[in-house]
Amino acid sequence: MKTALLLLTSCLVVANVPGAIASERYATRPPVVMSPDLTAPWVMQLRQRPVGAPVNPRGYVVFSDPPVRAVKQRDRRAVRRDVDANPAVREVSFQRPEQPAADAQPKQRGMDPKFLPQTVAYDGSEKPGTIVIDTSQRFLYLVEAGGTAQRYGVGVGKEGFGWSGTNAISRKAEWPDWYPPAQMIERERLKGRIIPAHMEGGVANPLGARALYLGSTLYRIHGTNAPWTIGHSVSSGCIRMRNEDVTDLYERVNVGTKVIVR
Repeated sequence: MKTALLLLTSCLVVANVPGAIASERYATRPPVVMSPDLTAPWVMQLRQRPVGAPVNPRGYVVFSDPPVRAVKQRDRRAVRRDVDANPAVREVSFQRPEQPAADAQPKQRGMDPKFLPQTVAYDGSEKPGTIVIDTSQRFLYLVEAGGTAQRYGVGVGKEGFGWSGTNAISRKAEWPDWYPPAQMIERERLKGRIIPAHMEGGVANPLGARALYLGSTLYRIHGTNAPWTIGHSVSSGCIRMRNEDVTDLYERVNVGTKVIVR
């Protein structure tokens, strides 16, 4: 009998367990009481750290942003200033070259205006019609009557190729062919330049539009395909003029005209 009562009591207790658990789940709990230790100084100092700041008890360096992202966000204008301020970088341009305007013309080499033709006073002893060349000043004078002369700028022989003397025009030619002397061909070959033994007359010909040959020498008064050289010592002994100027002189003088080179 006792055994049967014990079993019945155990079954009633087990049957009431789920109900007890359910009543505790929805029961009103007592308030949580904080321990006095939570007000200790070492706890209170934690309130001085900004909200959201990482805990860094060992003093590690903490980045708000990864370094790579910070570089990507740099001001591009600041980077450009850094490049411009570096002379080593300026030697190599990383920019695309500026495209020239479609109507842009190539820059022309200039000539000193004082070498342009003009009428000047002449008080020398040479007769009208005589050509006088002043190689030191780079001027050619065609003496005229009345104490004047027509003056032109010229290019003369470079150092070691200058000369002086008196001769006469032996021949005139328009757009002359060019036959460089053998000495010139060899001299230029040693410099690494190959010049032809013959070049037909034309705008590319170094003798230019006109030539006035001086006696039986290899020297001439002639035009040029490089007008910017007028006023300089650049030739191998010949007297060179602008094509416009040598054409004008060509019409004013005849074969037999006296030429004095000083």
